[in-house]
Amino acid sequence: MLISQKLRQLAPELDPLRIGMGWTVKDLEKPQIMLESTYGDSHPGSAHLNELVLACEKSIAQNGGKASKFYATDICDGQAQGHDGINFSLASREIIASLIEIHGSATPFDAGVFFASCDKGLPANLCGLARLDMPAIVVTGGVMNAGPNLLTLEQIGTFSAQCKRGEITEEKFTQYKHSACPSCGACSFMGTASTMQVMAEALGMALPGSALMPATSKELKDFAVQAGKQALELAKLGLRPSQIMTKETFYNAMVVHAAIAGSSNSLLHIPAIAHQLGIEFDADEFDRVHRKSPYLLNIRPSGKWPAEFFFYAGGVPAIMEEIKPLLNLDVMTVTGKKLGDNLEELKHNGFYEQCHKYLEKYNLKQSDIIAPASKPISAAGAIAILKGNLAPDGAVVKHSALPKEMRIVELSARPFDSEEDAIDAVLTGKIKAGDAVIIRYEGPKGSGMPEMFYTTEAIASDPKLSSTVALITDGRFSGATRGPAIGHVSPEAQDGGAIALIEESDIIEINVDERKINIIGVKGKKLSSAEIEKILSDRKKKWKPKPPKYAKGVLSLYSKTAVSPMKGGYMQ
Repeated sequence: MLISQKLRQLAPELDPLRIGMGWTVKDLEKPQIMLESTYGDSHPGSAHLNELVLACEKSIAQNGGKASKFYATDICDGQAQGHDGINFSLASREIIASLIEIHGSATPFDAGVFFASCDKGLPANLCGLARLDMPAIVVTGGVMNAGPNLLTLEQIGTFSAQCKRGEITEEKFTQYKHSACPSCGACSFMGTASTMQVMAEALGMALPGSALMPATSKELKDFAVQAGKQALELAKLGLRPSQIMTKETFYNAMVVHAAIAGSSNSLLHIPAIAHQLGIEFDADEFDRVHRKSPYLLNIRPSGKWPAEFFFYAGGVPAIMEEIKPLLNLDVMTVTGKKLGDNLEELKHNGFYEQCHKYLEKYNLKQSDIIAPASKPISAAGAIAILKGNLAPDGAVVKHSALPKEMRIVELSARPFDSEEDAIDAVLTGKIKAGDAVIIRYEGPKGSGMPEMFYTTEAIASDPKLSSTVALITDGRFSGATRGPAIGHVSPEAQDGGAIALIEESDIIEINVDERKINIIGVKGKKLSSAEIEKILSDRKKKWKPKPPKYAKGVLSLYSKTAVSPMKGGYMQ
């Protein structure tokens, strides 16, 4: 018996209450499917989702089921940038996941279809459906079109810094701003939103080939229709997320992440999703996988093309075909089939031919977008985990976007206790070549772990600084971040981590190749490791935590309960 029918026996008020909102008696007897989305007029990644929800609802009705719509609208990191709104971003993942848990637990359904596009909405939905562990399928909301001359949103940060430095006119900057987002969908680069769409499919929770399609395409709505049919099949099979998202599946997702040069924020989201399923996730394992997995995808910000070109080149299945020897092909997926079977089927059903028709319009071929594994863009993936006395628990760097001059460097520390002070110093010329800009008290317990996007863009867009200055923070970065940016430093400053103890002109060693990040000197003079250890110990005795930035509300709750960024930054 389906859980919805068991519930009718346990809760006698359920039938009349459903009838009160327009259900028929026959509807009560059908398989009941929960449709959960982040739809809302909040940003382009969510404003179009209800069209997909309604198409899916109709499909479920036509195939003998009954759907109920639930909404947990997400926020937009882009609109939250530059002010304290970004502090609420990571915490919103936890709140959305909890609301989904409430929706699906208060009145359990036989299966669910989950619709989301963006940075926190998608990982929140994956966390929520993992907690519920009911049969479920994800529909990703696709990617927006590029603007004129393939303009995409991640370029706006650079143009903003250029405008502030007087390198372009205000009029030109306004023109860029008004042209960068011509449609709904996730931002058209391999930022966190696009990365998490890819991860949803790599984790087996989205239909093969559905991730990161153009949001304006007919095919996306077709996938929503298919998802409705498949949700009914999943309810019948009783196939649960815990049977799909296994340890082996997470390993596959890490390999795919390496191949696409995915966002560093995945180090927050993948462990958080795994945690809901009781799976231990080790950031060092992420590093090990990236070391032996090739980077193949020529998509911005690390590559040349907008994100819609990823689908044109064959999307996740095309990437998986290149890295097939590294994948476990026996893992289960929402199709009810194994990954290897899905990949074989796509070769024969016209999927690749359909995708490549779009590429032909640009006189491009698949290898222009997805390099063959035999000739990778890089033999190793995009992410490295650094450790040392500055980050005993780890820090993350997207080294695919790192200038080669910054892979092994010694820099002079310039510490700041907020991003506002740091970006002012960069834009006013107070930061010089050879500096390490330290932004601290921006971790989960410090201020909610906001992105340092504008500071990274100010550095990356300045030719004098882009290959000579590093940014090191216990906060995080936008998935669009370029250049020498090291984040998630753990323990964070608010916990008394070493980043809180750095003083002006300390010497910071960064060695990406050896995965090291250390304080190796004081006041410009190198010292032994024993001397540094004593100095840090003396500084720690004098250190006092800052008063909580938020004394009430959701960020007060989040800062009190969040775990380390290297564990996923989830609320425990």
